[in-house]
Amino acid sequence: MSVTDSPTLIVMAAGMGSRYGGLKQIDPITEHGEIIMDFSLYDAIRAGFGSAVFIIKKEMEDDMRALMDAGASRSLDIRYAYQEIEDTPSWFSVPEDRVKPWGTGHAVLAARSVTDGPFAVINSDDYYGPGAYRLMREYLANATDDDVLRYAMVGYRLANTVTEHGSVARGICGTDVDGYLTGVDERLKVERRGGSIAYEAEDGSWVNMPPDTIVSMNFWGFTESFMDELSDGLSDFFANDVPRDPCGSEYLLPRIVDSLVRAGRASVKVMNTDDRWYGVTYREDKDKVAAAFRRLKSGGLYPERLWG
Repeated sequence: MSVTDSPTLIVMAAGMGSRYGGLKQIDPITEHGEIIMDFSLYDAIRAGFGSAVFIIKKEMEDDMRALMDAGASRSLDIRYAYQEIEDTPSWFSVPEDRVKPWGTGHAVLAARSVTDGPFAVINSDDYYGPGAYRLMREYLANATDDDVLRYAMVGYRLANTVTEHGSVARGICGTDVDGYLTGVDERLKVERRGGSIAYEAEDGSWVNMPPDTIVSMNFWGFTESFMDELSDGLSDFFANDVPRDPCGSEYLLPRIVDSLVRAGRASVKVMNTDDRWYGVTYREDKDKVAAAFRRLKSGGLYPERLWG
């Protein structure tokens, strides 16, 4: 597979960063002004991805283009798509009080006009590690739908993904003996409690989870068929989910994939990695993540300046 037909990396960067308190997607994390996304793109380029599509809000465009023009765009074909709250079916009226975007599934669908062939999806504010990109690139190089849709995800050990500064949402992954996804069980409030990791149950109690529980960090791999699946499900979302929660409902990738798997329409290969996840869910996370990148550079995994 050449660079021209290598898989595309879709980067979801339109989130509001409400818990962090700002546009964390473009907040420098190193003394050279690099952001978490720079490390993701560096790893993707090394793994053999040839292009990237950034899902952003229109008002972020100038800042994002400036960052990319100074770095990754020298080695990567970069395009932009915009997640707009008004991007809805023609019969739907956006609720007056709706502020937040419509979720990660809606974000990926925003790239439909600038993406073809297989693609991977990541969050802009998550560091996944170089091994994850190699696994995904290898999978997508050979991915072909047959009697079912053939998708993939990179699975992370729970203990490698939890911040020390508050709760996070995590998709708990069930797998069969062959390593295929059987379902994603969303836990909206997961946190460290003493020496354990636990989630809050519906009755308010806390349930401990093994630290090696496999979770989804929204690193997915899809054949191009997934864009059609997203489009087909979006009308149902606006017709059925949004009326129940006009200001908070979201069209989320884990739920969409989970639905396809449980219906027997898709298989998802779970490729586990021991790579450590880093992210800045909360502003207090930033110093720890910056220190981690200094260690990774000093250990030789990355050059002192990513882009020379």
